[in-house]
Amino acid sequence: MMKQYMSIKSKNEDALLFFRMGDFYEMFHDDARIAAKVLGITLTSRSKGEKAMPMAGIPYHAADSYIPKLIKAGYKVAICEQMQNGTEKNDSKAGKKRIVERDVVRIITPGTLTENTMLEDKDNNYLLSLFIHDDKAGLSWVDISTGEFMVQDIDKCYLLDELSRINPSECILPENITFEEFDLSERISADFNAMVTRRSDWEFSRDTAYQKLIGHFCTASLEGFGCEDIGPSLSAAGALINYLDETQKTSLKHINKVEKFSSRNRLILDHSTQLSLELVKTSRTHQKEGSLLGVMDRTKTHMGGRLIKSWLVSPLSVSEDINIRQDGVEELYNNKNLCREICELLKDVYDIERISAKISFGRANARDLISLKQSLSLLPKIKSAISACNSSILKLCHETLDLMEEPKVLISTAIVSDPPHSVRDGGMIREGYDHDLDELRNISKNGKTWIAGFQAKEMKRTGISSLKIGYNKVFGYYLEITNVHKDRVPETYIRKQTLKHAERYITPE
Repeated sequence: MMKQYMSIKSKNEDALLFFRMGDFYEMFHDDARIAAKVLGITLTSRSKGEKAMPMAGIPYHAADSYIPKLIKAGYKVAICEQMQNGTEKNDSKAGKKRIVERDVVRIITPGTLTENTMLEDKDNNYLLSLFIHDDKAGLSWVDISTGEFMVQDIDKCYLLDELSRINPSECILPENITFEEFDLSERISADFNAMVTRRSDWEFSRDTAYQKLIGHFCTASLEGFGCEDIGPSLSAAGALINYLDETQKTSLKHINKVEKFSSRNRLILDHSTQLSLELVKTSRTHQKEGSLLGVMDRTKTHMGGRLIKSWLVSPLSVSEDINIRQDGVEELYNNKNLCREICELLKDVYDIERISAKISFGRANARDLISLKQSLSLLPKIKSAISACNSSILKLCHETLDLMEEPKVLISTAIVSDPPHSVRDGGMIREGYDHDLDELRNISKNGKTWIAGFQAKEMKRTGISSLKIGYNKVFGYYLEITNVHKDRVPETYIRKQTLKHAERYITPE
């Protein structure tokens, strides 16, 4: 087993390996020492004496409460699961121990978080990729918890300003990136408290990146996104998708478009100005409270909180666009009743962006689906509330708001109204939604009744009044028929065991 561990660890050297062993994630060697120190858990050993191997572990069901501490401390975590049920057992025929197959199913890093417990509700969590070519810097950033995926080409001199605006939690850089002005890795770590991850230079080659992107979007080109002829940001974007594929090992279909970030109608604020103005955090405490965002943010949804933050760090600069937005604000300001009605509706809307991402990743539970249904149920009321608005921005909201009836009906039909927290608990699918599931549930709850009913049915069908159903630990359930009635046995019965005065059979049912 330790050979298996070392083999998997060698492929994930920059991450702490959570190695699944039964009901625990175990860590060994330096990983165990680090985890014990950061998490405050007991450091033990797998053996005794001079060759004692440091070891530490946590219950697998409590991982979500431990992993954020490791991520916050600046570590990556590789989750290694058992890919089949069971535990290591001795194989008597082969004369050796059979090892359960294991593999890494996900690598969690600061820029790839999706769990609500690890994310700030009203903050985006950006993973940023950076590539420099001549005097241009190509940026690409993604929030995988919402699906937002952006690219931007800028002059190198504006690099820190844009990094300050985006505020990534993790940055991907080519192994041999050069930047004359200062050590880029150190500056990113110091100014933005972001993890820096180095990747092979070939991942940033334009051809490799282009193929990666069109493969991800299943398109023949990037023309449909307006990104066919972009500069070094294309290399950054392709390397970013490659990194996500390698770490997440699951579908990324919710990242279904890439957008060019345009600064043409935005006010560019340099790094020092953003800090001095205390737009989103104060210079003394580095907290939202006391900043401009802390004063302005009265949003009712987490999505709105993230949006207003992005507006503050990259405000509009074209008067026409500003007036359009202000017309909408003025209309709501002058219509207090309408404003209150919308606020009341929005406060019951959950984070649709992040729920959608969790569904795409296969990490959503039934309660997430109920939250989504409840949010979608409010859309008709919101659309009706703004139906009589006159400002162009609110009219556009009314015209483009999709009521999403199909997923709402599906969730209502399939999911119970008060489901359990964990999928493992079961009981989340409504009775009557799936006939086969209902039948299995009935068998599990009323097994003896079902067996008795099946026996009566077979007695009637075969005309064998002495037919009986039995059970043993070797064969499981079986039908036993005495040799007197041997000629009446249906052809569909499969002989399982021969006794002195009877035969035992099984059926697929």
